[in-house]
Amino acid sequence: MKARDIQKAGGPAGPLLKLASKLMGPATRAGLKKKQITERLRSLVATPDAFLDDPLFGSLAKAMNEDTALEDGALRSMFAAGSKAVERTDPVPWRMWGSDIDQAALDQMLNACRLPVAVQGALMPDAHSGYGLPIGGVLATDNAVIPYAVGVDIACRMMLTVTDMPVNCLSRNRDELIRVLETETLFGSGAAFARPHDHAVMHKDWDFSPVVRKVKGKAQGQLGTSGSGNHFVEYGVLSLPEALQELPAGEYLAFLSHSGSRGPGATIANHFWKQAMDLHKGIPKQIQHLGWLSMDSDIGREYWRAMHLMGDFAAANHELIHRKIVRALKCKVLFAVENHHNFAWKETHNGRDVVVHRKGATPAGYGVLGMIPGSMATSGFLVRGKGNPASLNSAAHGAGRQMSRSEAKNRFAWSNVKKALDAAGVTVISAGIDEAPDAYKNIHKVMQEQADLVEVVARFDPKIVKMAPAKA
Repeated sequence: MKARDIQKAGGPAGPLLKLASKLMGPATRAGLKKKQITERLRSLVATPDAFLDDPLFGSLAKAMNEDTALEDGALRSMFAAGSKAVERTDPVPWRMWGSDIDQAALDQMLNACRLPVAVQGALMPDAHSGYGLPIGGVLATDNAVIPYAVGVDIACRMMLTVTDMPVNCLSRNRDELIRVLETETLFGSGAAFARPHDHAVMHKDWDFSPVVRKVKGKAQGQLGTSGSGNHFVEYGVLSLPEALQELPAGEYLAFLSHSGSRGPGATIANHFWKQAMDLHKGIPKQIQHLGWLSMDSDIGREYWRAMHLMGDFAAANHELIHRKIVRALKCKVLFAVENHHNFAWKETHNGRDVVVHRKGATPAGYGVLGMIPGSMATSGFLVRGKGNPASLNSAAHGAGRQMSRSEAKNRFAWSNVKKALDAAGVTVISAGIDEAPDAYKNIHKVMQEQADLVEVVARFDPKIVKMAPAKA
């Protein structure tokens, strides 16, 4: 690696750059690839104390600790050079759950916890790298909201409906279930109804913000639709070992949906992220997606209101999908539960009022119910939160990807995936190969690793799954 590559990787600047350059040869001869060296340098810059005994990079870690000219490390120097507002030298307290989290996600979490508005963080066991805050990242801030710590798909959420239909309808009435699923909602990034649906959410105030007003027409058409990627609607079996509220123990035919605020949410997220970026010009590249908005500012209040409207819009999407399916199947609803992820909440933790961002994380306050799905061929779980303060009352929002979409497309073929689906008794109506079950982490391991965050109330096993077609 050349000096400029080391600096791009987040390596030290100034006098220590020469020392870092000298270590590249031994590291390469030791068998480390460029990507591995890059990841190690990023981690070393963030926490040099952890590398003091490293046989390859220990001398650099010691030099960084001893060199006061770099003001407690290169990351501190880069922050100071990029923005006078970014002054935190040590990250705020944060804790990680899980053992299978990529280094990029760890780096993103560490950077987020160095923001001057950060108060506390947590990383869930399904975490993987994203933009700004990692997917599965939880961050409490002081009187500030971070658009990209909420996420692009604002208020993405889960909804489970338990019906009175016999479980054997999954096989006996399979064709009818599929027909209803294909006619009652649409899938894909641009999916919209030719005859838009109506809902109370469309009669709220959409004129308080130019960007919100701009997306209202698109929202009207996309109301009651599902997105692309990992969004789905699926029928399955809910296995409830003990009675829940008015629902006796037993097995039930249920259906589960996963989607968010669709195109309107993405437009709003990107608009306010750019606004936040403009307020913090010059911040280092590794935190450029973490621009924040003060809750006391007009732009901060505007985003907060837009975020909540997108929350209502996402909830309306699910409500319409479930209502239409129930009506078409002529069944009764015995029980339903839903929850956001990709959202921010005003909460009190450790006696302090904070804004808690859960980007791909499920609210898990004490006694709070939520749904954590697996993949198209693995179980999901209805859970009850334990209210663990170390996780800011949060839990995983799914199994979590263990590889990128492009890698999954290159690695898997439907001929092989179908064997796994058949073995699990799952019919997939449509989906992209990048959603293959093996593209995800082991959901059972994820659940074990967060046993102190949630308790399992019921298991949901998917049987008929519909996602957006590969190119939708």
